[in-house]
Amino acid sequence: MLSQKLTRVQPLLRSLRVTTTPLTSRVQVRCLSQADAEDPNMNGGYINPPAEKRQFRDPYADWWDKQERRNYGEPVHEDNDILGMFSPEEYTHFKPGKGALLLGTFVATVLGLCAAVYPYYPDKPSAPRAFPGGLDIELGGEGTLHATSEEER
Repeated sequence: MLSQKLTRVQPLLRSLRVTTTPLTSRVQVRCLSQADAEDPNMNGGYINPPAEKRQFRDPYADWWDKQERRNYGEPVHEDNDILGMFSPEEYTHFKPGKGALLLGTFVATVLGLCAAVYPYYPDKPSAPRAFPGGLDIELGGEGTLHATSEEER
């Protein structure tokens, strides 16, 4: 049975072997043309303005498009989807060091509160329950019938 399973696996192992022949030939390698040398960004000669996130532009300036903070005829950056007002907002409220300090302060406060409450937290009822006559017989005290004989104990 094992030999039959090994003979079935061998063709599979042959098909999984990595070949050392390259997948592309030298004919397929792309060469630079004259157009690529003149326009390396391949944007048709479009003058790309500097990358400035619209979130950081003055919101009170006299913009033609107040929502996008853009003037009429102003060239649009090719990464406008990333730099526009509808892209995710950059978080600049405080630096990472201050954020770590605030998070550490929060964790220390919660753990300190837990440490302060732990000694006073009731883990048992304040007054133990009392039963008439006690629970000696029910808990296996004197006078109970044991499951084992005297010799086995």
